[in-house]
Amino acid sequence: MNAKTRHVSETPTTQMLKKHRIAFGEHPYEYVDHGGAAEAARQLGVDLHQVAKTLIMEDEHGHPLVVVMHGDCEVSTKNLARQIGAKKVAPCTPDNAQKNSGYLVGGTSPFATRKKMPVWIESSLLDYPSIYLNGGRRGYLISLAPAALVDLLQARPVRAALSKGDA
Repeated sequence: MNAKTRHVSETPTTQMLKKHRIAFGEHPYEYVDHGGAAEAARQLGVDLHQVAKTLIMEDEHGHPLVVVMHGDCEVSTKNLARQIGAKKVAPCTPDNAQKNSGYLVGGTSPFATRKKMPVWIESSLLDYPSIYLNGGRRGYLISLAPAALVDLLQARPVRAALSKGDA
């Protein structure tokens, strides 16, 4: 059985999507430490710009938030903070990210997080008919219409992308 057709056991993400009748595709791949979205895109043969990474960040008060960003971009924390009305935004430590999301780093999904957090999505991801993002487990992406993040998570669009060369 190859990676493209094998069944993957449920995650909190897939349970939430099924409960809300959101269509999604399953895309298992071989997880590589520190491979990130680039490695997933390479293995699955998809455009890295269409693969979204889920980042757990926090504002100056330590309040966590979710940022969904193109796999080939960095987040301009200065631009993000300005757009969301925060003084400062920074990535959480891996331990805090896991505590807030309930997912292992490298397997973080914006859906069905342990703590309810505001979700911000890079606005240009909404232009795609479907995007790839983590399904709640390392080595497992799902594809779905980005509007599902707006509908289910009230994700709000931001413009905070920096191409890797600009970061």
